Formats: sequence, structure tokens, C-alpha cells
Amino acid sequence: MHKGFLRAAAFLGALAVILGAFGAHGLKKYVGPDVITTFETGVRYQFYHVFALLAIGILSEKFSNKLLIYAGKCCITGIILFSGSLYLMTVFNATNIVGIRGIGIVTPIGGVFFIAAWLLLLAGISKKANT
Repeated sequence: MHKGFLRAAAFLGALAVILGAFGAHGLKKYVGPDVITTFETGVRYQFYHVFALLAIGILSEKFSNKLLIYAGKCCITGIILFSGSLYLMTVFNATNIVGIRGIGIVTPIGGVFFIAAWLLLLAGISKKANT
């Protein structure tokens, strides 16, 4: 079992609950509904990939190969880039910070890491089945 991925999933899962609660109860004082929707998208995708990271951590015991390690790293990178950029955009909007609109370009890059994680997971479990 890859304990590092399990620890990261536990931490990122707790963080997602905290951020989700803040988004549901405290954020509406600072931003409009469209920004809240963006923030909630970040939380939702963080949760999806926390569960993927848990699965990767558990599966790495049975299907031990580098592809699963890369999948886990892509999940973490995707959470940081995809969800993190959405959180930053929300903060920038709430604090009226202007001139940093380029952060939005990071979001789809994070999405590419999410896709790579799923494909690497597929390849990693397929590789073990063939050997």
C-alpha cells in the first residue's frame, strides 16, 4: 500500500470538507452565486480525486508498478492546479484583486492531469493483469 497517497487523500479530503462547508455557509457574504458555483466545482473535483487517490493507494499494494505512482502524483497535481486555481479565482474575486486573470489558464492544465491520472490508473492495473 502506498501510505503517502493515503495520507494525502486523508488530508485533501478533510480540506475539501472544510472548504465545502465554508462555500456553503460563509462564502455568500463575499461573492455572488456565479463565483460560488466556481468554488463548488473546485470542491467537487477535489472530492472526486481524493477518492481516486484513496483507490490508487489501496490498489498499489496489489498492482505494484510505477504507472500507479504516476497516477497518484497526477491526482495530487490535478487537485492543486484545477481546484487550487478555482479557489484562487474565488479569493481574487472576493478581495477585488484585479490584474491576475491569467490564473484561469491553470484550470484546464489541472484537468489534463486528472485525465492522465485516470488513464495511468487504467494502464497500471492492466499491466499487472498481463504479467
